[in-house]
Amino acid sequence: MTEPLITDDTIVFGLLTLCLGFIFYTSSITTGFWGKFYSVVPAVLMCYLLPAILASSGLISDETSNLYFMASRYLLPAALVLMTLSIDLKAISNLGSKALIMFLTGSVGIIIGGPIAILIVSIFSPETVGGNDFDAIWRGLSTIAGSWIGGGANQAAMLEIFRYNPEKYGGMVLVDIVVANVWMAIILLGVGRNKQIDRWLKADTSAIETLKVKVTAFAEKITRVPTLKDYMMMLFFAFTATGIAHFFGNHISDFLTTTYESVSDKKSFLSFLGSGFFWMVVIATACGIGLSFTKAKNFEGAGASKIGGVFIYILVATIGMKMDLGKVLENPGLIAIGFIWIAIHAGLLILVAKIIKAPYFFLAVGSQANVGGAASAPVVAAEFHPSLTSVGVLLAVFGYVVGTGGALLCAYLMEIASKI
Repeated sequence: MTEPLITDDTIVFGLLTLCLGFIFYTSSITTGFWGKFYSVVPAVLMCYLLPAILASSGLISDETSNLYFMASRYLLPAALVLMTLSIDLKAISNLGSKALIMFLTGSVGIIIGGPIAILIVSIFSPETVGGNDFDAIWRGLSTIAGSWIGGGANQAAMLEIFRYNPEKYGGMVLVDIVVANVWMAIILLGVGRNKQIDRWLKADTSAIETLKVKVTAFAEKITRVPTLKDYMMMLFFAFTATGIAHFFGNHISDFLTTTYESVSDKKSFLSFLGSGFFWMVVIATACGIGLSFTKAKNFEGAGASKIGGVFIYILVATIGMKMDLGKVLENPGLIAIGFIWIAIHAGLLILVAKIIKAPYFFLAVGSQANVGGAASAPVVAAEFHPSLTSVGVLLAVFGYVVGTGGALLCAYLMEIASKI
């Protein structure tokens, strides 16, 4: 690995906030070049792409930075608390079953997409999908299946189960990052055109609109000029809950791992319960939901979800750092498998959304709850409206539950496909 020009995280963080400030300033200009530019390219996509360009140019690198770890472990749980303070559980339940149907469709798309991608690529490049014993490509692709259906814990489980050659594992991580991030960029591009997409899908968005109107009306009713006390109280709620989430999350993870063999065994369906990150997300979300039943929900009027939004955008920028555009063509065969795989996932989602007339919101969040997990599903959901963040979180948590089982099924199908 070539060391980037800047390795000091304080400077890297300054560059990321420079990018965010530039994007938010220019996106506020409604006339001229910038007005036309942001009518085509969503601001959140630029918040992701500019750091990716900096990483691709060799100026900064995620591999020498701890900023993603900081954002995902500190700011993400804090954002989840602040953005679920004013959650309306009854209104979310009124969204119906389409969110779950689209999530499961996304999972099925990943499960069948892997073996189909292997079959297609084997026609043109059989050596790409070959390999023997622990070098077999399907073993490596099983780790991507774990990541795309569940998350990091499920990915680690697949590596443990199928024991893919560790020396070649980096190539699979590259495919995972490149394809998943390009797909996220496409999803975000669609957010700016969600009304046109919904019209094409003939989707009924009434439940979503009702939820947004209800939350907006509540926020307007309690809106006030925030004081220093308000800001300190919001930080108190956010980061105390984050500390609680980490404390209990780590202890629950350690307890379950040491007490139950089914959790400590990474080959088990229940291995995701040993992930501290999983419990951190669950507990932080539970804290936010719990606070929504108290007077703390009135802090939405002082800008709780806006502060949560700041944290989310910082997370987006650190996710962008992971994407080195220059590495896209390093392993064209594997990258091709990845893109065919994600295209099948996307195609199935579009087909089912068209059939059941599901809104683009459910398609986007259902996909990201699979492919991106807890770090990016809330980001995409919040782009539609802060009140919808919790939908992304709940589906992402569900992804951890089905991740190992779905990835195992996908892996066995890919093994069969690679031998045809």
